[in-house]
Amino acid sequence: MAEVRGQGFTRREFLRAGSVGAAALGLGMSTNLFAAEADPYHGFKMGLQSYTLRGFKVEQALEATKALGLHFWEAFPGHIPMTTVPGTIADQKKLLEGAGVKMLAYGVLGFDANETKARQQFDYAKAIGLETLSANPNKDKATFDLLDKLVEEYGINIAIHNHGPGATYDKIDDVVQIVKGRHARIGACVDTGHYLRSKESPVEAIEKLKGRVFGVHLKDVKEAKIFTIAGEGDLDILGCLKALKAQDYKHGLSLEYEENPKNPIADLEVCLKNVRAAFEKLT
Repeated sequence: MAEVRGQGFTRREFLRAGSVGAAALGLGMSTNLFAAEADPYHGFKMGLQSYTLRGFKVEQALEATKALGLHFWEAFPGHIPMTTVPGTIADQKKLLEGAGVKMLAYGVLGFDANETKARQQFDYAKAIGLETLSANPNKDKATFDLLDKLVEEYGINIAIHNHGPGATYDKIDDVVQIVKGRHARIGACVDTGHYLRSKESPVEAIEKLKGRVFGVHLKDVKEAKIFTIAGEGDLDILGCLKALKAQDYKHGLSLEYEENPKNPIADLEVCLKNVRAAFEKLT
């Protein structure tokens, strides 16, 4: 996903956002498509990067997530704006809990050596109960010295998000080298689609960053340029799952779909069908 910096919403604006439910949009979805099944994701925290549902207001997006049978989010700021207002944070928690969705991670956020700004981001993460911030930090010593200090102090992970050709963290080794010698809570958010765009292997990324993978954006790309439904491009979904299982991965596995933002639901159902098929082959 693109890096998005959150704008502060007032409490009233947050409550007003997304007042129309998914049913009112005519999505034609059951309350929970997979509720009757045993866990089809083998204990993995399968969820969404909420940017996938960026065409929906937050309440609509949460209803759609619930109907897809998912219970975890990495939220992007357009759905859950970062704030310092305790009342708004309480409202955000209530909204998420009411939908049965746990927000594990948040981003993608920029970081530099500005400690005041960074602390605001970590303060929010702590208050809302996040495990991880997906990040696009400046690639310099001052920024990473600050992050070393803050991840230790707050107990929150920083997951460096790769973003494809020409980005700060384009190749696997960009992340491998920058985290070397850094705090154990500084690692990676492996965006499988963007690694495919960079002509890198997502499976290799997971393996090389073993012990430092704190997030995964499960995204498929065809011929290094065309975003597509998971399982219909070049992504080795099963290979990624095997690599994650081999390192006893416990963090969020976030499906992300770049296409059709106004009406992605049918495509997401196919994505999840293909992901579940890969899980059935996981031993």
